[in-house]
Formats: sequence, C-alpha cells, structure tokens
Amino acid sequence: MRITDTSDLWWKTAVVYCLDVETYLDWNGDGCGDFAGLAQRIDHLADLGVTCLWLMPFYPTAERDDGYDITDFYGVDPRLGTHGDLVEVVRTANDRGLRVIVDLVVNHTSVQHPWFQRARQSRDDPFHGFYVWRDDEPPDTSEQVVFPDQENSLWTFNKPTGEWYQHRFYKEQPDLNVADPRVRDEVAKIMGFWLQLGLSGFRVDAVPFFLEVEPDDAGELPDPHEYLRDLRSFLGRRTGDGILLGEVNLPHEQQVEFFGGADGDELTMLFDFVGMQAMYLSLAREDAAPLRRALTERPAVNPDSQWATFVRNHDELTLDKLSDDERQEVFAAFGPEERMQVYGRGLRRRLPPMLDGDPRRVRMVYSLLFSLPGTPVLFYGEEIGMGEDLDAEGRLAVRTPMQWTSGPNGGFSTADPDQLPGPVVDGGFAPEFVNVADQRHDPDSLLSFMKLLIRRYRESPELGWGSYAVLEQPHPEVLAHLCSWDDGTLVAVHNLGPEPRKVPLTLADCGPEHRLVDLLEAGAEPIDDDGGVELALDGYGYRWLRVVAPGSRRLV
Repeated sequence: MRITDTSDLWWKTAVVYCLDVETYLDWNGDGCGDFAGLAQRIDHLADLGVTCLWLMPFYPTAERDDGYDITDFYGVDPRLGTHGDLVEVVRTANDRGLRVIVDLVVNHTSVQHPWFQRARQSRDDPFHGFYVWRDDEPPDTSEQVVFPDQENSLWTFNKPTGEWYQHRFYKEQPDLNVADPRVRDEVAKIMGFWLQLGLSGFRVDAVPFFLEVEPDDAGELPDPHEYLRDLRSFLGRRTGDGILLGEVNLPHEQQVEFFGGADGDELTMLFDFVGMQAMYLSLAREDAAPLRRALTERPAVNPDSQWATFVRNHDELTLDKLSDDERQEVFAAFGPEERMQVYGRGLRRRLPPMLDGDPRRVRMVYSLLFSLPGTPVLFYGEEIGMGEDLDAEGRLAVRTPMQWTSGPNGGFSTADPDQLPGPVVDGGFAPEFVNVADQRHDPDSLLSFMKLLIRRYRESPELGWGSYAVLEQPHPEVLAHLCSWDDGTLVAVHNLGPEPRKVPLTLADCGPEHRLVDLLEAGAEPIDDDGGVELALDGYGYRWLRVVAPGSRRLV
C-alpha cells in the first residue's frame, strides 16, 4: 500500500457527515441546537466511523433561507454560540480523528448584509460594484429561477438607484459580482479567516452560479475557472491538505470542467448528482440499468480528484437530470402525493419513508452507497433511519431535530416543543421508534449496520482509490461491480428486486487458489478453475466479497 498517497489525500477514503448545528442538539435548553451540544456528540460521530464533519451555515442570518442568507461572513450566529464554541468543536473533532469543513456561501448575501445595505443606496457607493445590476427592465426569466414556487424573476427593482439587482435564489439574496476583484479578494479573506480556526476546507455552494459573469463584466474576469484555480491554490498555501467540495449539479461532461480537467487543480471533490438520480430511477424500476449506465459513463478524473456519492442531501432530492417521464416514474414510486414533491423537480423526503420503512431495502441502498467508487456523504439522521415532516415548508421537511432518545423532543432539547426550530417527526418514524440511544444497544439496528458498512469501507481503499468495472451477469435487477487498487479487489453485488437470485460471475485472473471472503457476514465462496463463482442473493440482498490471493497478508 502506498502510504504517502493515502495519508496525504485523506478525503479519497473519507466518510463525510453533514449536519445543521441548529437542529442537532440543544445543550442550554433554549430550544435551538448549539455548538456546545454538538461538542457533546462528537463521540457519537467518532463511534459511527465518520472522518469528516461538514457544518451547514452557522453564520448570522436573516433566516430567509435557513441560514443561507448570510449577514456576516465572519460571524457565528449568537443562537448557536461563539467563535470559542466553534473552536472547541473543531478541537474536539480533531482529537477524535475527525476533520471539519464548513459551507462557503459566496454566491450571494442577505439583503440585510451591510455590503448590500450600502450598495442599494447609491450607484456611487464603493460597495455598489459588489453586486450585479442592470439599468433596463429585464426580460422574462421565470424559467431560470431556482425556487419557481417562490420567485418569478431573477431580477428585483431597487428604487433608490433605479436599477434591478440579480438574485438566482430568493430576492432577499442578491448575487455577488465575482467579476469585481474586491469581491474575489473578500472571498479569499473569508476562507483564510475560517481556515485559521483549524478547518480542513469548504463545501462550496452553488458553484456554477457563483462563477457566472454578466456579459458586460466578462472582460474583468475572462476565465472564471482560472479564479477557481486561484482559490484552490490559496487553500493549498493556507492548509496543505484542505479540500473544496463543490455543489455542481450539471451533466457529467460539464462537471469535469470544475475539477480542472487533467490537472485536477480546481475543486477537489464534486457530488455525483447524475449517479444519485440514476440510482433512484433504478430503485423505482427495480432495474439496475440506469445506475449501471451512469457509473459506466462517469468520466475518469485526475487521481487527485474525487466523486462524492450520496443517497440524499440537505436540499430537495433533485431529479432534474432525468427526463420528464423518468422523473414521473420516481415520483410515482417514492413521492406520489403532491406534498411530497417540490419545485416540480424533486422530492422532500428521506429514504426510509420512501421505501415504506422496509429494512431490507433501506440496508441494501446504504450497502450500495458505501460500495460505489467514491467518497460517501451522509446527512444527519441517516444512520438511524429518520423520517421527514411533510407539514414543514419546502426543504425543511428533512431538516427536523435529531432524534437522540425516545424521551420528550426526542432528546434534542429540554425546552417546550413550540421553542424548537421545527417539530420533531411524528408517526411511525417518531423518536419512540427511531432514536440513537435505543439503536446503540441493539446489534441488529440500522445504526449497528451503518457502523459495519463504514468500517468495511474504510478497510477497503480500492473503493476510494481504485478502478471500477461492471461485472456481466444475467439478472437486470442486479448490479455487480468490482473495484481494484494496488493488491486489493472487492466485489459488490446488489439485488434491487424482491425475488432471490443466484448470480453467476466470472472473475478474471482468479482460480481455486483464491478465496472470496464475505465482508459483511461470516463465510466465503469457492472459485472454480475458470474464475467462475455463483453468489446467492436474497430479495433486496447485498454482498461485499474480497478476493484474497494466495499469500496475501491482508486482514479480512
């Protein structure tokens, strides 16, 4: 094993865990989650096996977009704690072997940010150039807005200056003008400030929108990707192993540009939105073909770059890269009611309710996630199978308080329920049925299973480092794939259908002298003279098997 490679590029085999401090654990009893509470739960994350903690925005906010409308890029929302409390979380996490990254939200500010408050008063104000303006009345842009049920234009009129300002998201979130060198300098200062407090990088929000430049300003920033390379270089100077995890929801061939191509000198990691959406289409059809195709067509990237895989994130579960008919298939299977859908393009549900709480299917999907080539990303509560609150507005349906115990408020807070950021989930996924405390002591719980998956993933560097190949077999509902790196080879087989299957495979360069050892339960499978093996799979079954060569010193 090449120790220098694996230790320097820690994120190639990381397990990332995203959470919102506001909804994770309230330690002072005021109803709002806080950094003091998070510090008390770092041991839970370490025990789970997480290696990288991703914090959603904790900055002062006007609360128009759940923290993404920021009023001070250098501050900590006083409801959550202080800079000292954040540093204590980072120190505690580092002590347990976890790195910490945070959201870098520099596509826009809040309208209440001091920069915009000055910019909107006069065209002569120095901060006016920090934002994107137009003099003439804008054309119809209703088809381009991110939140089609909330906004009908990318532009809003500003009476004091007689101009329209641009906003890709809510009108309360005016877009920053990255063509202005002062904005670019400010972004670097923001990054440098938080890195100085011990962070290991950033999840960069809305990257394509951030780099978008109006035609009149293109001369000031002729190549936005050059600026992205500058940010990566700056990060490298400040912290040699820091990462930029980018939100770039584009087709694969366009996403590759944001890695920096063959040089791999822009974003460190990108979420594989295409693969995620293909996975849900495969689950809906109980046919592995869409996922198989997406993984096969996923572009190869520089060894210093990485795809991030996920089952769901903190936003809507977007299905925008599917065709209209394909999207309707997924809606019919997992979100047939209109209230389960959002923006006409996605779902506002968590996985277990979408699968009717079927533990076989839930575990199969997470087994699939951790066996795919790339770096897995979890959203808080996934480790115990939390559900959603469909009575909440929009994306807040999946941002409910974390469920720690079966007690009042799910152990999230001792405050009165009406003081919480939102209601705790009720019904079949309420804390009395789904919580950390109970699952910690149950060896058959989802939490115990997730710990096993994470441990096996961390013991299998070929999943983060290696080459990937689909294995031929006759069952359309089965995905069989192989990952190899250095002297390690792992075979993963998943049945997306309800019927048991016997899966014949042929493993090149293998024979009876090799062992095929099961990594998720005790046992091994024989390999014949031609490299053939037949694997039994239950309905919604899954298996991870390591190819052990003669004389191998790997522990299995």
